[in-house]
Amino acid sequence: MGESSSARIAAELRSWVAAAPPGARLPSTRSLTRTHGASPVTVQKALHALTLQGLIETRPGAGTFVSRPRATRPHDYAWQTAALGAPAARVAQSSSLRPTSPEAVALHEGYPERDLLPHRLVRAALARAARGDVAVTRPPSAGIPELQAWFAAELAAVTPAGLAAPTAKDVMVLPGSQSGLSTLFRSLVGARMPLLIESPTYWGAIGAAAQAGVQVVPLASGVHGPDPEELDRALTETGARAFYAQPTYANPTGAQWSPARSEEVLRVIRAHGAFLIEDDWAHDFGISTAPSPLAARDDAGHVVYVRSLTKSVSPALRVAGLIARGPARERILADLQAHSLYVSGVLQAAALDVVTQPGWRTHLRGVREQLAARRDLLVDAVCTHLPTAHLEAVPAGGLNLWVQLPDETDLARLARECETRGVAIATGDDWFPAESTGRFMRLNYSGPNPGAFPDAVRVIGECLAG
Repeated sequence: MGESSSARIAAELRSWVAAAPPGARLPSTRSLTRTHGASPVTVQKALHALTLQGLIETRPGAGTFVSRPRATRPHDYAWQTAALGAPAARVAQSSSLRPTSPEAVALHEGYPERDLLPHRLVRAALARAARGDVAVTRPPSAGIPELQAWFAAELAAVTPAGLAAPTAKDVMVLPGSQSGLSTLFRSLVGARMPLLIESPTYWGAIGAAAQAGVQVVPLASGVHGPDPEELDRALTETGARAFYAQPTYANPTGAQWSPARSEEVLRVIRAHGAFLIEDDWAHDFGISTAPSPLAARDDAGHVVYVRSLTKSVSPALRVAGLIARGPARERILADLQAHSLYVSGVLQAAALDVVTQPGWRTHLRGVREQLAARRDLLVDAVCTHLPTAHLEAVPAGGLNLWVQLPDETDLARLARECETRGVAIATGDDWFPAESTGRFMRLNYSGPNPGAFPDAVRVIGECLAG
């Protein structure tokens, strides 16, 4: 109530300030308290908000006044051109990150909305963590032992008999999987060295590779994953010793490799003495299938496994696990220590608390049902309102549909016109490490207001036809 009242008072005072001349004195706090029927604290919050916006200023002993306009002049930052020099890599911001109005139907974002998150578990876990020793102590660089053990046990539970399961000492805790990709590209590949990467693939991996200075080698990958023969050829021709892939519910295509395809890829990776960097970002978002990490089928250290909790637990808890074995682990840990030292113990403890609560599994079952309904609603809308579009496969998990549009589609124009009409889409070019192979858009079905999906896709269809 206090926040709502202060916002209302701030809005009314903003109108008063807009009509008043510069230097005009505002009524006293006591007077404003009587006028608005609010407490002094609520009034002070409203005044503080306007002060932060530069609309008013307080003069000790004199009162609060409408700010005088500051003199404006053009900024001259030309000196920075020589100081900075040319960037080592130009990394464009993805269309999935652009802000939109609260009223827009956000089909472009990559994070689940609040209703799909265990927000009660998260709040309770953060409160407990804040009361513990982790709030005032430095955790180990590789992560708190209990969380390391949890990541290892999750993968060990699906490790076939006859293979050695990972242990807690194989695990490193990361401040989110994005930083983990940067670390892996630096430590396992290195600047100017080749890295095979699926095309299309996660735009953040493309950006991380550019920042690390590695030489990206695209490998075509569709709804069934990459062709093992093409993988073998690319490894042979380029001499690459690492391949970045998303075998489970890939972003953006939603692809999930079959067991047979997974074994073929692993066979090629082993034959070349290479690493497979497995990004299991959507582990908790299975709908009609379950995740089956390739890392569980390798105990020789070929698969380096990244498993994120950020999207499924909370975007405020940027925590991920990285599992690597042998000398590679030591090299990766050294890079992590150099760049981030350690992950907040409070965040680690809270994440561990959430995923070990009895309610976590119950929550995931509910998410599976909700995602299925949302996905099917969006698929029906695409089939109904986008007759010229092509959806090659309905994903068995993940958060996105990957929709191919006619070759003559102007993606930039389509995105602008849709946004003008209150619908935000993510254009597909961001997900290709080289030239795109067609006109695509990624539609996320985990955003807010799923009831608006049919109307939103109708708008896309009208803009596409226009």
